[in-house]
Amino acid sequence: MSDLVGERSRLRRYPELPVWVVEDHQEVLPFIYRAIGSKHLPASDISFVHFDSHPDLLIPVNMPADTVFDKEALFGELSIENWIMPAVYAGHFSHVLWLHPPWAQQMKEGKHHFLVGKDTSTTTIRVTSTDHYFLSDGLYVPEDQLENQKPLHLDVVMVKAYEFCHNQEGNGTVSSAKKPKLALEDAGHAASPNCASYSEGQEKGLVTQERGQTCLEPSCSCPEAQEGQAAANTGDLLEIFKKRDTFVLDIDLDFFSVKNPFKEMFAQEEYKILQELYHFKKPAANLTEEDLVDCVDTRIHQLEDLEAAFADLCDGDDEDTVQRWASNPGMESLIPLVHSLKKRMEAPDYEMVHQAGLTCDYSELPHHISTEQEIESLVQSVYSLLKSLPKPTLVTIARSSLDDYCPSEQVDAIQEKVLSVLRALYGTLDVHLAYSADASPAGNKT
Repeated sequence: MSDLVGERSRLRRYPELPVWVVEDHQEVLPFIYRAIGSKHLPASDISFVHFDSHPDLLIPVNMPADTVFDKEALFGELSIENWIMPAVYAGHFSHVLWLHPPWAQQMKEGKHHFLVGKDTSTTTIRVTSTDHYFLSDGLYVPEDQLENQKPLHLDVVMVKAYEFCHNQEGNGTVSSAKKPKLALEDAGHAASPNCASYSEGQEKGLVTQERGQTCLEPSCSCPEAQEGQAAANTGDLLEIFKKRDTFVLDIDLDFFSVKNPFKEMFAQEEYKILQELYHFKKPAANLTEEDLVDCVDTRIHQLEDLEAAFADLCDGDDEDTVQRWASNPGMESLIPLVHSLKKRMEAPDYEMVHQAGLTCDYSELPHHISTEQEIESLVQSVYSLLKSLPKPTLVTIARSSLDDYCPSEQVDAIQEKVLSVLRALYGTLDVHLAYSADASPAGNKT
């Protein structure tokens, strides 16, 4: 413990808060590693605050665990859904807080404590968590099967959007003051993001909560019931992070508005067949360790068969190949799926079909294209939550727009809103647009 305290006392400080903006989410990890190498972050026990519509907590299924100790090899193995847990196994992250919008329900709410380590039988990274999120990917193993164990404290918390209010006039119509109002614990230091700037509002001590307001949502009483609404759900977590002198703030812009790109890629009937083929039957509660191992083994064999089938189809999707794989139990619907795909396109991308199927296990990928008001409301919730936390060491932002998870027509506006929040909270930023060909290596101070 004394060594850790000593390491933290020797950490360097950035002159301005660095903000790294990337396109694909796994691209943030090299910048976090760079901060560790430059002694701005400690090498271990880092807290990670993760705003996202997706957990990103899967693991590269076949990657040897020791790959994490060769960072260049590691970066080449990662993708958007599996880049956090290798950093846990490497010993860097010990506490992850996944803050998700209401439409993202991939993991159970609350506290998760489990181990991340090397599976002695496969030498891959595995976990002791029995959450369906991990079971459905075949990532669970018993504790005695793991070596080089790292404990992970994972908190899963839903962020509720602040409700929108308006001044109610005598005739019951909405007045011209349509800007959303944000009720914070310390309203005297808050300002609406629709103002010229948050900072200006803070300097003037603007109060965004006015008497006589009425919520547009009948379920909400305004203004008092709204006060600290987002923070109220995470009070104990915020207390933990207030005691942290270093943490990474990570924001995926699809937190505010998200698409399931596979729904647009496939016809409705094709997507339904994928859901049937890849369906994961949730195990009963209170299973024994042996039952859990059997459940995972069954799931692994199911996914391996599907992967092999679509790999075969990549080499040739003739009728004999389709019929051969469709003769396997549970794979009969391959026949109508392939027929439909071939009818719609000259050369189906069966590798992409398999990747889409892997998202169809026990729940669908979140799909919620937000209205401008919904985005604004979530932005204000994020502002309120971050206002309760100390300043992060660095910020990473993923656009997630080229793969259509964050709607391309909304991503730029969302990005600017998020940067405005960060400027209001932390002052001058050192912004690096790492996704842009025109980005300066020195960044862009704003």
